[in-house]
Amino acid sequence: MQALRQEILPPSGVEFAACLKFTPSTLSDSGPSTSQSGRALFNIVVARSSLLRIFEVREEPAPISTQKEDERDRRASVRKGTEAVEGEVEMDASGEGFVNMGTVKSTGVNGVAHPATINKLYLVREHRLHGTVTGMEAVRTVHSLEDKLDRLLVSFKDAKIALLEWSDAIHDVLTVSIHTYERAPQLMALDSALFRAELRVDPLSRCAALSLPKDALAILPFYQSQAELDLMEQESSQARDVPYSPSFILDLANDVDKRIRNVIDFAFLPGFNNPTVAVLCQYQQTWTGRLKEYKDTVGLYIFTLDLVTNNYPVITAVDGLPYDCFSLAPCSTTTGGVVILAGNAIVFVDQASRRVILPVNGWLPRTSDVSMPSLTPQEQLRDLQLEGARVTFVDDKTFFVIQRDGTVYPVELVLDGKIVSRLSMSDAVARTTVPAVLKRIENDYLFVGSIVGPSVLLRTAHVEEEIKDEDVDMTAAPATAVAPVDAMDLDDDEDLYGPSSSAEKPAANGTADGIADSVKKRTVVRLSFCDAMPAYGPISDMAFGLARNGDRVVPELIAATGSGELGGFHLFQRDMPTRSKRKLHAIGGGRGMWSLPVRQPVKVSGGTFERPANPFHAEKDSVIISTDANPAPGLSRIATRSSHSDITITTRIPGTTLGAAQFFQGTAILHILFNVTNVIRVLEPDGSERQIIKDLDGNSPRPKIKSCSICDPFVLIIREDDSIGLFIGEIERGKIRRKDMSPMGEKTSRYIAGGFYTDTSGLFQTFLNEQAPAENVTSTLQGAMNAGSKSQWLILVRPQGVVEIWTLPKLTLAFSTTLLATLDPVLTDSLDPPALSLPQDPPRKPQELDIDQIVIAPLGESRPHPHLIVLLRSGQLAIYEAVAAAPPAEPLPSTRSLTLLVKFVKVLSKAFDIQHTEEEQKSVLAEQKRISRLLLPFVTSPAPGQTYSGVFFTGDRPSWILSSDKGGVRVFPSGHNVVHAFTTSSLWESGGEFLLYSEEGPSLVEWMPDIQLDGHLPARSVPRSRPYSNVVYDASTSLIVAASSFQNRFASYDEDGNIVWEPDSPNISFPRCECSTLELISPDGWITMDGYEFAPNEFVNCIVSVPLETMSTESGMKDFIAVGTTINRGEDLAVKGAVYVFEIVEVVPDPSTSIKRWWRLKLLCRDDAKGPVSFLCGMNGYLVSSMGQKIFVRAFDLDERLVGVAFLDVGVYVTSLRAVKNLLVIGDAVKSVWFVAFQEDPYKLVILGKDPHHCCITRADLFFADGHLSIVTCDEEGIVRMYAYDPHVDPESKSGQHLLRRTEFHGQTEYRSSLLVARRPKTGDPEIPQARLVCGAIDGSLSTLTYVDEAAFKRLHLLQGQLIRTVQHVAALNPRAFRMVRNEHVSRPLSKGILDGNLLATFEDLPIARQNEVTSQIGTDRATVLKDWASLVGAW
Repeated sequence: MQALRQEILPPSGVEFAACLKFTPSTLSDSGPSTSQSGRALFNIVVARSSLLRIFEVREEPAPISTQKEDERDRRASVRKGTEAVEGEVEMDASGEGFVNMGTVKSTGVNGVAHPATINKLYLVREHRLHGTVTGMEAVRTVHSLEDKLDRLLVSFKDAKIALLEWSDAIHDVLTVSIHTYERAPQLMALDSALFRAELRVDPLSRCAALSLPKDALAILPFYQSQAELDLMEQESSQARDVPYSPSFILDLANDVDKRIRNVIDFAFLPGFNNPTVAVLCQYQQTWTGRLKEYKDTVGLYIFTLDLVTNNYPVITAVDGLPYDCFSLAPCSTTTGGVVILAGNAIVFVDQASRRVILPVNGWLPRTSDVSMPSLTPQEQLRDLQLEGARVTFVDDKTFFVIQRDGTVYPVELVLDGKIVSRLSMSDAVARTTVPAVLKRIENDYLFVGSIVGPSVLLRTAHVEEEIKDEDVDMTAAPATAVAPVDAMDLDDDEDLYGPSSSAEKPAANGTADGIADSVKKRTVVRLSFCDAMPAYGPISDMAFGLARNGDRVVPELIAATGSGELGGFHLFQRDMPTRSKRKLHAIGGGRGMWSLPVRQPVKVSGGTFERPANPFHAEKDSVIISTDANPAPGLSRIATRSSHSDITITTRIPGTTLGAAQFFQGTAILHILFNVTNVIRVLEPDGSERQIIKDLDGNSPRPKIKSCSICDPFVLIIREDDSIGLFIGEIERGKIRRKDMSPMGEKTSRYIAGGFYTDTSGLFQTFLNEQAPAENVTSTLQGAMNAGSKSQWLILVRPQGVVEIWTLPKLTLAFSTTLLATLDPVLTDSLDPPALSLPQDPPRKPQELDIDQIVIAPLGESRPHPHLIVLLRSGQLAIYEAVAAAPPAEPLPSTRSLTLLVKFVKVLSKAFDIQHTEEEQKSVLAEQKRISRLLLPFVTSPAPGQTYSGVFFTGDRPSWILSSDKGGVRVFPSGHNVVHAFTTSSLWESGGEFLLYSEEGPSLVEWMPDIQLDGHLPARSVPRSRPYSNVVYDASTSLIVAASSFQNRFASYDEDGNIVWEPDSPNISFPRCECSTLELISPDGWITMDGYEFAPNEFVNCIVSVPLETMSTESGMKDFIAVGTTINRGEDLAVKGAVYVFEIVEVVPDPSTSIKRWWRLKLLCRDDAKGPVSFLCGMNGYLVSSMGQKIFVRAFDLDERLVGVAFLDVGVYVTSLRAVKNLLVIGDAVKSVWFVAFQEDPYKLVILGKDPHHCCITRADLFFADGHLSIVTCDEEGIVRMYAYDPHVDPESKSGQHLLRRTEFHGQTEYRSSLLVARRPKTGDPEIPQARLVCGAIDGSLSTLTYVDEAAFKRLHLLQGQLIRTVQHVAALNPRAFRMVRNEHVSRPLSKGILDGNLLATFEDLPIARQNEVTSQIGTDRATVLKDWASLVGAW
């Protein structure tokens, strides 16, 4: 069998981060941002597994409208002494995570207030790499001296380092070089796969180091100046343009010091003339059970890298550090030395080998012989665990330790002269996200990256506070006090982002004029929240449920995500979740709907003025115009809303409306109609006619209008013979007239698409040609009114594919390109004169690659940005972002008077499978069946304070095109079969409603609330402040059963029930163990209806909903909830387990609640087992359970007990059971996969086949389609394997005893939850669906495995080979090596059989010329390949 594996959702969270000035926009050295758009401060590049994202941090003016009210409310509620300080952003009181920006007291020079600012994250670029990232650092090379930008160094799992830089030409990252060490002798060992390469960079960018197995470092030196480069050029024969010199591998034990073995961590130290490395290592390995023999086995070695003489002298060696040291942080040059984190202590070591130790609990004297400092009584009660903690310096003497639950503890280096005498730790000051990586940026910011939840950007402000003498006793106070904030409350999920809090530390006594004052000063480090990157973390389990979107029921993937306090559920839907609010059959609208705000003009002494509009309150719509093709020649209606929210149709007009829009600044309606002839009308607000222009050529009507664009005061019509008409409104007369089009060439010129764009972003700037004759500037009242705020542009497409942008109102060509028709990655002005496009004889027929629709529209959330969206007739959609371009270096040609300083960069490409009916059919029936595919821009406000600008794509593949701040551009299917008409409508006083004419008729629709659009699937987050290990959906009651998991204190007992050990001191704690509770959750409101608590040392392994025999139903079968658990009794007693069977029963609801139906969990049976019950599944009405090394098949007898009917001895520990009919697949932690059949007469389990090789399986599934069957497994390294059971054909199978490995594919991350869903392709058997496997991985990625038929597989496999060879991949990685699996048992890798969806997806993004080139080499065409691809992709 062949399959396609594609990632629907990329990995979630941040594992590595680099903060740097990477893109040119961060170089604007202006002071505080005064412009409306703000300025970019720096970039944050983040990575998780194979996903790399580049963000920009912008400083923007705070939202204005609510500042005054906020200030008033705050004054009333804030406690004295906790106000925000200068330059600080404050968290709001309710902990909602919205920053209260109006309250920032910011004063500039001389006390002049400058506007308050906020810091926000914006996504710039996102890439899925063909490699797993293991480190990222910023580095400055020789070329950084020229362009002032940093470079990015990324290391990968297979020992590679890539040097990346930003290219302005392609507006994307460019690979400078790749350095591979995968053939180094250190990586030839068999266990090198278990090793993770760490990357570190010297603070002055003199070299980078990558850790390799066998205690070695790969050193990559960088040139620092042009002089070094010139010297190198003289020595070597050829000129060198590369910024690095040859790298080498440093074997630490042989080249530096033989005591450096088993490296734990390493770092470069600042402030040395040569690069200097500190290495933390463990010469003699030990563990907790061997502390009597070996303790304090960790050493710290600091040595210098002399890159010229290849000499590596050790300058400091410290032995005898605690055995559980795990991380190293270099101190600043003022103190020198390093800070080491151990499990029970924080250790500071300086360059003179002096050690200062701060124990954080009572375990240190019991596990170590290091000398203990004298502790205050308060410090003797401290009991912290530092495993999993991260550390970062916030200034020279203060560092933050963030525990694994996100609690922030400030620690200060207390100096005695110049020597650190002790470490002083304060109480916790804040709670932030669970940290995986900490980065300090420009002394002002702290980035906390998390792999299990949102990552946050915090601001650290240093403020001096004056304190009276009696307030603080200088000597007795701990070096860091706490500001009065309720930092530890964590009621709300948003609170994770750390409320405003402060860490304070005393400074020297303040003296003025030599006289000791009673005022002392202390510096306060304030933490405040800036912004967050949303993420949900690992997927521990998932289930499909049914969600109600209004009255529609849709499938929804319920994923248990996150960890610790960040745990909860994430709900994913395939389509954009919308709900219908009301049906509006009266207005029709099958051919188009327009909802318009129109207001009555005011007559004053003969002149007409419109009523002034409030700019802060958008006008509500007052009129809906709708049109239908029936009855011929069409019917148009004008409707308004009556007082009872009902629709009243005021006017009916025969004819089909082709376009309508508000005109003359909202005081009239421009209406384009076809009724025998084309008619352009100006209507009064009540629908009566003010002016009518018939589109005639002499007395004969012109061809019908096929499309139009209206943008006050301009109107463009494009007729079916590709001729155009342009009209302009004269506001003084309130009438329209034809506009002269002579600058655009011949009157008979042909155009196939076009439209207007109004630029409010200020991005569309022009550059004038000095040589061209100056144009006399015409000034109309309309032009003068619009001059300051916005500019208007006309986009036209000529039949040969030339796209032109013209200025308005003076028609001047500003931009011309031929590259859009082939969807090239970057479009720039070709500086050509206006192209010729005269009519052809015979008339030109539409081509597949013609541009069908083109629109420039803003896309975005808080900063909408112009995007060019184009749809080709073949169904290819491309979205380009408009980016400012530099003025041309060469003078413009004389044929052009100006050029537009914009280039368009392709950000997304998607191929829709679109069928066209034959064009010859012009009958009435064909007209009614015609599907209009239009790109319609919209602006919507789904919630207060949230606005999205997007584009809706109507037709038979209806889609929402949206862009969010942190997710970039996305295309979401709308979930309808067809949408004929679309418009936003605020007629019912809501800013988030749409009128939609779908297959169900016209209806008023809105988005579901609280939807998150920054992922690749629309999602909703349900924070529960606890993680869930298992989740199952019960279809009969539509309820969710989930096992929440939390840490409990664990005590060990002997056989007589006496406790073996308990803590004997307040700073010693019990160990922790996992424990579970079962929850019955209603998806309506996510309330827990009932639960079941297990023993304190019992945790759930699996939950399944299984149909078992029962006497309580007519059919004799009923769904029950079966739960398998492990009872952990410590390391001296054997583990036990149990099977529970629950029934969900309905009970009488509590009358005090408004809930109509209430349910409970009823325990029917508990069956104890001698081993852990690691997995359960249902099979033909029986329950299959694993117990230790055995599999049992049990029947449920009399609804009260389980009776065993068959058993089988299997491997060591069963990790997976899956049944289809009477076939069972068993996955084992050692013995790989077994294929078993169950027979009922007599009862027995028969082994059909098993894998002869050992392998640790995490999940095994049956995968079937079109009469074929395979077994798909995943192991703990993430390798996906497909096995065949073939007893008759292949002699290798030993007549079926051995399963045959057919394919091995490296998925890179393991998945422990998978779901089998039905897939019904158009061409397949409608009765028997194919299987599609949906897998949720521990890095948060969601992937699918889809069956591919033989013919399509051959094409796509050849295409994959071409793409590997001919496309430049980001960071110059090798996609084939990334997916290849090393297998000692076969001569060639078993790589054929699973296609890599991430690689094939790059084909859609290629320009059409490249697509044709690539497909012609494999003997097919691009249309066939894109059709294959479109039929396979999609979520489920």
